[in-house]
Amino acid sequence: MSDFRQPGPPGRRRLDCVTRTAEYEKTHEDGRYEAVRSRDARFDGAFFFAVETTGIYCRPSCPAVTPKRHNVRFFPTAAAAQGSGFRACRRCRPDAVPGSADWNVRADVVGRAMRLIGDGVVDREGVAGLAVRLGYSARQVQRQLTAEVGAGPVALARAQRAHTARVLLQTTALPVTEIAFASGFASVRQFNDTIRAVYAATPSELRAAAPARDRAARRTATPTAGVPLRLAHRGPYQPGPVFDLLQREAVAGIEEVSGAPGRRVYRRTLRLPYGTGIVAVQEWPGRPGGPDRAGRTGSGGWLEARLHLTDLRDLTTSVQRLRRLFDLDADPYAVDERLGADPRLAPLVAARPGLRSPGTADPDELAVRALVGRAESERLVQRYGKALDAPCGTLTHLFPEPAVLAEAAPDGAPGALAAALADGAVRLDPGADRDDAERALLAVPGLDARTVAVVRTRALGDPDVAPPGPAVPDTWRPWRSYALNHLRAAGEWENDR
Repeated sequence: MSDFRQPGPPGRRRLDCVTRTAEYEKTHEDGRYEAVRSRDARFDGAFFFAVETTGIYCRPSCPAVTPKRHNVRFFPTAAAAQGSGFRACRRCRPDAVPGSADWNVRADVVGRAMRLIGDGVVDREGVAGLAVRLGYSARQVQRQLTAEVGAGPVALARAQRAHTARVLLQTTALPVTEIAFASGFASVRQFNDTIRAVYAATPSELRAAAPARDRAARRTATPTAGVPLRLAHRGPYQPGPVFDLLQREAVAGIEEVSGAPGRRVYRRTLRLPYGTGIVAVQEWPGRPGGPDRAGRTGSGGWLEARLHLTDLRDLTTSVQRLRRLFDLDADPYAVDERLGADPRLAPLVAARPGLRSPGTADPDELAVRALVGRAESERLVQRYGKALDAPCGTLTHLFPEPAVLAEAAPDGAPGALAAALADGAVRLDPGADRDDAERALLAVPGLDARTVAVVRTRALGDPDVAPPGPAVPDTWRPWRSYALNHLRAAGEWENDR
């Protein structure tokens, strides 16, 4: 969560080097309780609360009767609540909330670690692999995560696996044994024990308790139907500008946007750790932002998506990449509050509340495309891209890997960039240090500051990038990337790509 909007006193990041007093903690938690009491969905994912008398943890907007203050405990993550012995509420499904915007904004080791864990690094490479990517020892990573978010990397990955398992149990007809391994569990016993601990139910009971929508999806599912998903977001969301951008940039062979504005569908291919995928995301939101029928503010909504994966172990990773592409974990209230105070931006924010700063599903691909442009990207796809084993309409290829480009077309700036990405001289993964990545990119022959700014904004998800050119006011910080998107949407800022 941003420092610019918190219930109670300023955000935790300002207090990293200050001893926390009992008075501060009480005031901070009283502010959180007010958010729970008002069922304010703006804080879903920013923190969780647990009720000691029931042993259940919930999202702040849970519609259940508000518990008494002295029975409530607060946790920064679902994993922390689970680690303290609480199980997920079956009514509000706290494991399905949008992720905390804090992890995407922050550039420190904890933010980088949370993004890597979300991308499935712990499941694939273990805690040791996570530590190597961050440049810290495993003990340091464990200590910092536990102190900051209340759970270590293993517990955080376990909570993520449990959520993936619930989605597969309730939306697909796959056998339970297949779901166990597809979710990332090492054994069926580990899977069963985790589901019981997190949801207080067996996998079969959890499947039987699925909401009506999920049961209907499961009944109509076929082996080729894919996995239906609701990609949740908090607050208002403006899908139009995002789909406009995706349509302008779409590279034939790996992407397509079909349909009329307002009802478009974006489809693309994905290269994933265990296989490949094809995703379809609908433009129209599942529910408008703003007050819901109960009068609760900031109820948010979702985008409907469907994933076709060659290996279901890639489900968690592909979902996280889509969330970054569509900027679904952003905190629009913090962004709009800050930018709406600026006289120049105020009318633009009022016209497009919740405008997002789109990212990318593949950072290496984005870097190459930002350098060479759309037409050359299409040529690279057709000449060097890997053909799909089972093409789907116009989607026929994956974007070529950096190593392939570096070997096949080593000359010029594209070859130099591909070589740097392939050998690790430039790192753009979710755990990359943004400043280090920018310096490495600027050292690549042929890359200018404008291209690097695009890469930093889109591939690294930096919310506060100002490209070279006209001065961008510091009063727009830390949301300059969003401010420029407002100007572009209004036609007041030239395309900087």
